[in-house]
Parts: sequence; structure tokens; C-alpha cells
Amino acid sequence: MMRKFLFISFFVLINISFVFGGNNQESSKKTKMTVNTGLDIMSRYIWRGMEFGGSSPSVQPSMGFNYNNLEVNVWGAFSTGGINPFQEVDLSVGLNMVNRLFTIKLTDYFFPIEWHKENYFDYSKKSTRHILEGSVTFNGTEKIPFSLLVATNFYGADAGRINSNPGSPDFNKKEGIQYSTYIEGSYAFDYSDYNINFFVGINATAPKKANKYTGYIGETGFYGNSIGVINIGLSVNKSIRLTKQFSLPLSTQLIFNPQKGRVYFVAGISF
Repeated sequence: MMRKFLFISFFVLINISFVFGGNNQESSKKTKMTVNTGLDIMSRYIWRGMEFGGSSPSVQPSMGFNYNNLEVNVWGAFSTGGINPFQEVDLSVGLNMVNRLFTIKLTDYFFPIEWHKENYFDYSKKSTRHILEGSVTFNGTEKIPFSLLVATNFYGADAGRINSNPGSPDFNKKEGIQYSTYIEGSYAFDYSDYNINFFVGINATAPKKANKYTGYIGETGFYGNSIGVINIGLSVNKSIRLTKQFSLPLSTQLIFNPQKGRVYFVAGISF
């Protein structure tokens, strides 16, 4: 059933892309598919204020296909060692709308565990390691360099919703997902040869708290255990020219997670 849903969603986005991208003869002459591939090497993998893969560096390959306003991307992250090895493979389909002012996207996050026997094509609610997320992004403009992302997990291995009714036979049992939602605003600008981006991200989902009087065990959130700021900081990017034909993009990020009391300082290079 879920595989059918993903196929239908992909088909719908492709058809909408022709509507918003313009499928008349004049526009089709100017339109062509572009392909890109890349590789980032990061000192650590920090995403939305959360740490993945421990303190080990992360190798992050990517590839993408763009046609009209449609974007199809594959992205991965693989830790290089340590006591907390981590892997991730994500597929996403996005549609740019209103002259790329807005983007709607469907992302399939997959977190394989190497020592487990896992089936990538397992989309069962009870056993899948996929998380499906729907998101909408306001991309800003040159005059308004502000962007806003709202993203919600709607299927799969999201944080569980635990029954809190002591009179129910399903008390303290999982009865669904929390539909964890993340909201992030960012402001970017250029200074000299540097691109600087300030960002703040919020966990917008409130897991239920434990109750010692009823014996309720409570819930654990996907992003955090209460509504609030979980990802705030800035990134600084610069391209270092090595030759006349080749420049090496360098990025640094200072990230705070106030809910966990953590700070991260991350650097990376891109190819």
C-alpha cells in the first residue's frame, strides 16, 4: 500500500511540474534536464540539532536530476568509524512553485543498521525503518533572503504515540506516531567572499509526559521531549581557489541545541 502511495505521489508531482513549469512548445525549447552529483566530507554529522554517528567524520554522497520545476535527489551519510556507526540513504522528490518561491517535497529517510537483517522495501508500519516526511519551504528572494521550512513526519519509524488512558486495554502501548514537526527559519547574506547563514529550528511537537500516579510511561520525542528551540547557530561558507579551474568549497557551522545543552562546531569540504 505504501509503495503504491509513493508511486502515485511521484507521478502526481511529475505531472504538476509540467503545469507549473510550462509545457507549451516555446518553453519546452528552453527546458532541459540537468544532472548533478557531489560528495561532502564532514567532521561530524549534525542534522536539525541532532547528532548522528557519534564523533566520527561522515562521508555524504549525493546525486540529483532536475527537469522543469521537478527535482529528484538521492543523499546519503556514512560514518567512518567510532563506537556509534551510522548510515542513512534518503530519496526525495520536490516541486518548485511560483518562480521557485516555494518548494513542496516528499522525502523518504532510511536508516539501515548493518548488523540487522533488513529489507529496504519493507514499508510495514510495525517494522519499517523508513520515515516519510512532507515539507513546504518558502525560499525567499534576493530582496528577502529569508527562508522558512515546515516539515512533518507522516509515516514510518517516527516517534511513537503511547496510549495514556489507564482504563484502556492498550494502556502504555504504542497506538500510532506523533507526526513530529520541525520548523526552521534562516537568514543568509554575503560578506566579502563569504556566505553567512543564521538559522533557528524548533521542535513543534509535544510528547506526553510520564505520570507516576497512573503509571503512564510517557513518550520520547523524535526531535526533543518538549516544544522549543533545538537547533540554533550560524554557518559560514567560502570557496577556496586552488587553481584557475578548480575551487574547493569549505563550510563551518556553529550549532547549539538548547534542549540538550549541547554545542557542535563542524567543518566540511565539498567536491
